[in-house]
Amino acid sequence: QQLGNAASGKLTIKLWKVSERDKRPEGYNLKDEEGRIKDISTVTSLQVPVLMPMDLMVEVSPRRVFANAHTYHVNSISVNSDYMTYMSADDLRINLWHLDITDRSFNIVDIKPVNMEDLTEVITAAEFHPHHCNLFVYSSSKGTLRLCDMREAALCDKHSKLFEEPEDPSARSFFSEIISSVSDVKFSHSGRYLLTRDYLTAKVWDLNMESKPLETYQVHDYLRSKLCSLYENDCIFDKFECAWNGSDSVIMTGAYNNFFRMFDRNTKRDVTLEASRESSKPRAVLKPRRVCAAGGKRRKDDISVDSLDFTKKILHTAWHPNENIIAIAATNNLYIFQDKLNSEMH
Repeated sequence: QQLGNAASGKLTIKLWKVSERDKRPEGYNLKDEEGRIKDISTVTSLQVPVLMPMDLMVEVSPRRVFANAHTYHVNSISVNSDYMTYMSADDLRINLWHLDITDRSFNIVDIKPVNMEDLTEVITAAEFHPHHCNLFVYSSSKGTLRLCDMREAALCDKHSKLFEEPEDPSARSFFSEIISSVSDVKFSHSGRYLLTRDYLTAKVWDLNMESKPLETYQVHDYLRSKLCSLYENDCIFDKFECAWNGSDSVIMTGAYNNFFRMFDRNTKRDVTLEASRESSKPRAVLKPRRVCAAGGKRRKDDISVDSLDFTKKILHTAWHPNENIIAIAATNNLYIFQDKLNSEMH
């Protein structure tokens, strides 16, 4: 299993090999138990080596380093469905790489203006289509999504489709442009839909409908009245990721106070869960949490919006492609949760 990863704030991309081993060979003919070569004159008979069980060992080893292709911090990496190429994106460019070639890449998107003073938007995320190796999508700080086809031109400076939701003039404020910036975009496993995350909402888009999202989910609408203070402490610039479950029926994304949210697309039910040491003992069932908006009726066990800890934020989430297993990154902790008796939401 090979995995590409670029650490946040880095310009270099590394390819790693991750492998698991739960058996070890024993009974070599030419080596002793410590791996040293035997004196051939002492080998008087042949034996068949056997595999013996051992404790599971996970090994990670670096395979390749792809450097010197980005001037700005890499924000996205996506392996193509052809399993031969991948792309990397920074604020202004998207590069296409071959997995076997480390010293050369091809620029497929470049939005850098001749004069940087004319810059109006930056690339925030990019991903390949899960089935069609010629298609990819990238999002921008202006809240738009561009679907590109690499068959049309070597430089995809013209998109095939532009997904954009018209702004409601009555709802416009000083923060409108900041909170509409798309921080993450993910194709559904089927390839039919796009999942995006901006500061306050998660949206599902149909590839056949560019004018507006198919579904919009409020992640933490109770923060709408707190945008001024969130701007002052820079939290408004936090970049939350989003994820699909294996059947594309549930979406997940993070929030503050170590909370993460799940939305069932079929039943329209949603749940808020907490990833913390206090509430996440092994095999314990996670209890739904609820945030009470300022001035709202407060029930027992509700958390007031004024008590949320904005230093504890779930920015990174991932869902197993086949099973109901999720990974949640909270500050310096990684939590792995698995559903109980195949329950619908968690």
